[in-house]
Formats: sequence, structure tokens, C-alpha cells
Amino acid sequence: MNWLNTEAFTLFGQHIIWSDMTGNILGLTALALGWRRALLTWPVQFLSGLVLFTAFYGHLAGSAGKQVVVMAVALYGWWQWQRGKGGADDGRISVRFATWRERAAMLAAAAAGTVAVALLFKAYPSLSWDPWPDAYIFVGTVVAMYAQAKGMVEFWFAWLLVDLVGVPLNFANGYAFSGFVYVIYGALVLWGMRDWWLRSRRSPQPALEGAPA
Repeated sequence: MNWLNTEAFTLFGQHIIWSDMTGNILGLTALALGWRRALLTWPVQFLSGLVLFTAFYGHLAGSAGKQVVVMAVALYGWWQWQRGKGGADDGRISVRFATWRERAAMLAAAAAGTVAVALLFKAYPSLSWDPWPDAYIFVGTVVAMYAQAKGMVEFWFAWLLVDLVGVPLNFANGYAFSGFVYVIYGALVLWGMRDWWLRSRRSPQPALEGAPA
């Protein structure tokens, strides 16, 4: 699978790598499917992680390890949506705002996870070129996917926060295609956020501990 790390084409002076392009197109497709609350979003996210794992395995252990976590969360999301499908009138999962307790737990997990992963990256420099922003994006992605698995509207807010760092970081590191994809992510996130927000007002709310938004 060495061809995944070869150049596909050049765009605006940036060398576009097959793995970067393929993995991110799949990630973008998964986000669009998530907006539509389609169960297929999770297999596509898993496949995106698998492509990037295959590309990184053997020479970028840190990046490959991150994709293993992403694939594991994708499996968890598939399981959650399988259980929750039929909750909305259209037969798909229902969406809701997180409780204040859930928000606090996700924020705490994101903060602690970012610090822990960044310190790991700093202790082993071969795992990452930019420990703190790389850790922020990785942990933010996992938190966003967890919120998506739970059908929380906050999923979209988490993706926006990831985008704010992901766009400049990818361009700075020479991953132009990833940078462009993150820009498109931003537009999809805004549309998806609006759709889930409106649906959350129409969906029956489960009895959860804590005060909803």
C-alpha cells in the first residue's frame, strides 16, 4: 500500500498525497452522512480511519495509533445508532442537546485528554511534529464523534472548534488537501448544526439527569 503515500497531483504549489486526499474525502462524506443521520456514516468513518492507518503504519506510529482510536469510536457510534434508530419520526435516531452535566464531562475530558496526549507527544517527538495543536485536534475529534454517537447537537460545536485549529495547522504542515477539506467541513458543520438544532426541538427528549439547554 505504499502508493497511498505517493503524490496524486500538485495544487497551488502544494503536493497532494493519495492517503491525505482519500482519507479526507471519506471523512467529508461521513460528516455529510452524519448530518442526514444515516447509519452509513459510521462505516465510512471507519474506512477513512483504515485508509489513513494503512498509510501511516510503519513510519508514523503516532498518526497510525490515532486512527486506531478513531476506528474504535466509529464502531461505538455504529452500535449506539443501531440501538437508537427509530427514535425519530423518520425512523432514524432522534437528536437532542446535551445536559449541563454531559457538557461539563465532555469539556473536562477534552481538556484532560488534550494535556495527556500533548505530554505523550512531547515525550516521544517522533509521534507528532506539533504536539499541542495535534493533541487538541485528535482529542477534539474523538469528543465530537462521541457526541455524534449520542445524538447530541453539541457534536457540531465540537467540530467547529476542531476546524479553528485544523485549517491553519494542515496548511502550515503542507497538507493542503486536508486544509481545504476542513474549510468545507466548516460549511457542512453550520448546515448540519442548523438541521440538528431544529430537529432537537421536534424530537421527544429522553429522561436524562441534568438541565437541558
